[in-house]
Amino acid sequence: MESSGLKDETAVKTTTKSLRIVEFLHEHNGAGITEIANQLELSKSTVYKHLRTLEAERYVLKGDGDVYYVGLRFLGLGVGARRQRRIYETAKPEIQRLAEESGEMANLLVEEHGRGVFLYRADSSRAVNLDTHAGREVYLHTTAMGKAILACLPERRVSAIIDRHGLPKMTEHTITDREVLFEDLDAIAEQGWAVDREERLQGLCCVATAITDPNGTPLGAISVSGPRSRLKDETLEDELPELLLDTQNVIELNVAYE
Repeated sequence: MESSGLKDETAVKTTTKSLRIVEFLHEHNGAGITEIANQLELSKSTVYKHLRTLEAERYVLKGDGDVYYVGLRFLGLGVGARRQRRIYETAKPEIQRLAEESGEMANLLVEEHGRGVFLYRADSSRAVNLDTHAGREVYLHTTAMGKAILACLPERRVSAIIDRHGLPKMTEHTITDREVLFEDLDAIAEQGWAVDREERLQGLCCVATAITDPNGTPLGAISVSGPRSRLKDETLEDELPELLLDTQNVIELNVAYE
């Protein structure tokens, strides 16, 4: 579980503990007081008080066997947060079309606090089943979409993201060297699209391009993902980039004139 990065006196310890407990419940699909206390190094009484408060406010619910789960009240908050991203409604129909035309999975991802967050996914009839559900967070350097966004950001901002989150290795193909990453980002910025060759998940390849506003600020990124067995080099380097750039153009025009 990653720290928020807030180190000064403005951090409210009680709130931080409640959020850590909620995140733990989410990551483990429910847990009991003892497990939470042991893993988060908190006392059982502290965990109990936080859970009772969260339950009273309908943010968690207690199931069978004293196991607590994240409540559906967070769903409403998440839906509202997603709608605040103007790119979501604008890009949604184009993401669906992208999935249909590519015959693979199409995704929309945005950057928040230096991490990538999936906002929307559209599947074709033969799309593989992945973990790219709405709200899923990933390291930006491990995905084509994340790298496409990073390539649009100033170097100092990219460096700040790396300093905060690091370059953790997800597969043997993940870029974990800062200089190599910056070289890749330079190439992406020049050609206009990014490729992920099994850098986050073994066997999965992806092609992506950033969506920017008229000032060049990245609003998010779109991608097509599929198994390495289907996405050969010709598809990754010729067919899908052309399709993605066409879709990018439509979305950016709609963003500019909505």
